[in-house]
Parts: sequence; structure tokens; C-alpha cells
Amino acid sequence: MATQADVFEAGREPEFNEEARKGQSPWVDSYRRLVRNRAAVIGGALVIILVLMAIFAPLIAPRTFYEQVLVDNNKVPAWILSVFPSMKGYASISSDYLLGADYVGRDLLSRIIYGARVSLAVAFVGPIISMLVGVTYGSVSGYFGGRLDNLMMRIVDVMYAFPSLLFIILLMAFFRSTLAKPEPGSFSYMLSSLDTKMGGMLFIFIGIGATAWQTMARLTRGQVLSVREKEYVEAAHAIGAGNLRVMTKHILPNIIGPLVVAETLAIPTYILTEAFLSFIGLGVNPPTPSWGAMISDGSQVVRSYPNQALFPAIALAITMFAFNFLGDGLRDALDPRLRGTR
Repeated sequence: MATQADVFEAGREPEFNEEARKGQSPWVDSYRRLVRNRAAVIGGALVIILVLMAIFAPLIAPRTFYEQVLVDNNKVPAWILSVFPSMKGYASISSDYLLGADYVGRDLLSRIIYGARVSLAVAFVGPIISMLVGVTYGSVSGYFGGRLDNLMMRIVDVMYAFPSLLFIILLMAFFRSTLAKPEPGSFSYMLSSLDTKMGGMLFIFIGIGATAWQTMARLTRGQVLSVREKEYVEAAHAIGAGNLRVMTKHILPNIIGPLVVAETLAIPTYILTEAFLSFIGLGVNPPTPSWGAMISDGSQVVRSYPNQALFPAIALAITMFAFNFLGDGLRDALDPRLRGTR
């Protein structure tokens, strides 16, 4: 085998890998690890499909989510009888509904497709609120430290002492009861009208946003504390960079990876929270379709018509699995300890 000296003696220039010479961006390296993770790719593909399904729901769904045909209530297609033979003898068969109709003759498939809008809205709005509030709060706390840090973290500890789900339930109950009949022209009336236009989603966003930021604030504070004494941060201070520039240009870019991963892994929790609120009647306003509300309606007739609870439950499970797979893949891809591995 020719050595490097032999190559030079032969008068040839040594060949270098251009990619190795230039080096790889950490984000490019992370992306390559992500696409090699089959579970993450499957999860990402499912998320994209769900997003497209939610956006183009009017074109995909056979019917609108609120259309009722009372004479078709509880009807099922013939193939469901082969899956649930116990339904033979009392279930009415109709080929007009691929997954069946509910108790008022609404198409289950159409409502499941439109229901993706609610779950995905929570899946994206929840993390946005959490990142905006939690990252800002945690960055200020961790960067300045001292008494301010102690005071801000004690506030988070007090909020942590109260169960998040119970707090959201009480908050939703308060909104639903207090703003049921607001005085026209008041701020409460404006909030109630906006919530009605959004199908009952506004108060869900407020409830989730009031609790979602706490974990993110703690995580951000810990990450800031771990990097604020690094050499590059001290160098930025030495050349006269202000606090805002140091935080936005030097600290946040180096801690954003773990924060994004943590928030991606928290998305299934937001989706489950919305589904639970809708299941107990504190979620979206009827007839806005929510998988949690559909499961609640189907649970009342689950022994007679199991399809009404099973199919929305499957849609909810697939969505949560997709985000879990994607989050796990992002965690592995963005973990600095894995950089350079194949």
C-alpha cells in the first residue's frame, strides 16, 4: 500500500475528500442521522399525511362534519359486520358510509378527517406557546441568576405543586361557566365570540398554554446555566456584546436542540389533554369534531356499535405514535454525544 510519502515522491497531489475537508454542519449531520432512523421517518411521514389531511379536509371528506341524516343513524357498512359478527341481527347496513354513521347519522370518516384539525392545532399551538413563554422565562432566570433566578423558580415551583390537568379542568370549567352569557360589548363577550368562531379551541389553547411553559422554563434555565460560563460566551462579553445579543446570538443557538426535542416529545401530551377535555365535555363546542368527543359518544354504545369508539381511538393512537417516533428520532439525531457516529 502506498504511503503519503510515496504519493508525494511520485509527483501526485494527495486527494482529499472535499466534504471531509470542509467539515459538516452539525445540523446537516443531525439531519442525516434522522433520515437513517426508520421509525422517525415513518413518524414524520405520518405527521405530514395528517397535516395534509387536515388542510384539505373539505376535499377529502365524503361529507361535511355536521351533516345529519337521521334515518341513517348507527348504520354500518357490510365489512364491519365481518369484523364484529355480534352486530349481525340488529345493525342496519349501508354502503354510503365507509366507517359507519353515528347516533344522529353523521359520517364517522368525515368527522375523523375534520377532527385531525383540532388535534393538530393543539399539537402546534401548544409548543409555540410553551417555547415563547418557557424559553423567555427560563433564559432570563438562568442568565441573570441570583435573587431574580430564585424568585422566578419559586413561582414555577408553586405552579408545579398544583396538578396541571386538574388546573386545566378547573380553568376550562371557569371559562365555560363564567363566559356562558357575557354582556355584549365587554371583554368577556369578545373572548366568548372568538372562542365560538374557533369552535371552542381558544380556551383550550389558554388552558394548555397556562401550564405547558413550566417544564420548558426549567429545562431552558438548566441549559442556560450550563453554557453561560463557556469560553465563547465570555469572549462575547469581552468584545462588548450586550446581554440581549449574547442570549440570542450565542446562548440560544447552542441550546435550542434539546429544547426542540423536549417540546416534540411533549406534543402527544397536549393532544391527549385536548382529547380528555373533549371526552369529559370541556373541550370543543359541538358540532366541531374532536376525536376525544367522538370516543366519548361512542363509549356510550360501545357494546352495540364498537366502530363509533374504535375508529377515532385508532386515529388518536396513530397520531400520538407518529409524534412519539418523530420525537425519539430528533432526540437521537440532535444528541451531541452521537455526532460523528454512523
